[in-house]
Amino acid sequence: MFSKLSMFVLAPLLIHQGKRVRAQTLRLPEAAGPRSGFTSAPNNAESAPWSVLVLGDSAAAGVGCETQTEAVCGQWVRELQQQRDVHWQLIAQSSLTCSGILALLKASALTIPTQPLNKVLISVGVNDVTRRTPLAQWKRDLLELTNYLTTELGSEQIIYTSLPPMHAFPALPQPLRWFIGQQAKQLNRALKTHCQGQPNTHFLNFDIPFEAKYMAKDGYHPSKEAARIWAEQAVKATA
Repeated sequence: MFSKLSMFVLAPLLIHQGKRVRAQTLRLPEAAGPRSGFTSAPNNAESAPWSVLVLGDSAAAGVGCETQTEAVCGQWVRELQQQRDVHWQLIAQSSLTCSGILALLKASALTIPTQPLNKVLISVGVNDVTRRTPLAQWKRDLLELTNYLTTELGSEQIIYTSLPPMHAFPALPQPLRWFIGQQAKQLNRALKTHCQGQPNTHFLNFDIPFEAKYMAKDGYHPSKEAARIWAEQAVKATA
């Protein structure tokens, strides 16, 4: 872990690199397409439909993909659809921290006609890293989000996706990459511990190679190929 002395020495360079990265980073839009709907199982399953929600930040919103069909929401629903009918909804927005995601959820009207929610897939944490959310605050925010999903929306299975390995992001220069990577690892450990301590809450250790086909053009977000693997792993996490 980095020391206070190293932080003091590196602070001016980290600030400079952070500003330069923000200025130079390609800004991609959120994926186009509907954010709620109903899909029928191909075998006309007689079981009750699943009610599912994709929740979170820019990765959940499909940044890096052209359409929601290509993004993780569409691909996850397509995987689940093989088992039974699915009522689904996406509530996500770029640049949100964990507390911002909870605020967005509370302000959004669920269009899913049935509750409780059977499955919730969450992408959160990258913006808490870049905005330097304190570890104690991160833990509180996670607990508030999980409690709201459980008590207010009756969520039966909650899947938190692990933070990406930001220490390996090719778009970040050193030592900014190292610094952000250390923060991401710290929040990720706390996220895993949180999931282990909550009932029906799963930690999805989603990690893919940093190959061009898995990365969007901005060098940060998952491509449609990565979204497909993400969706497949999310299904296996609660199988």
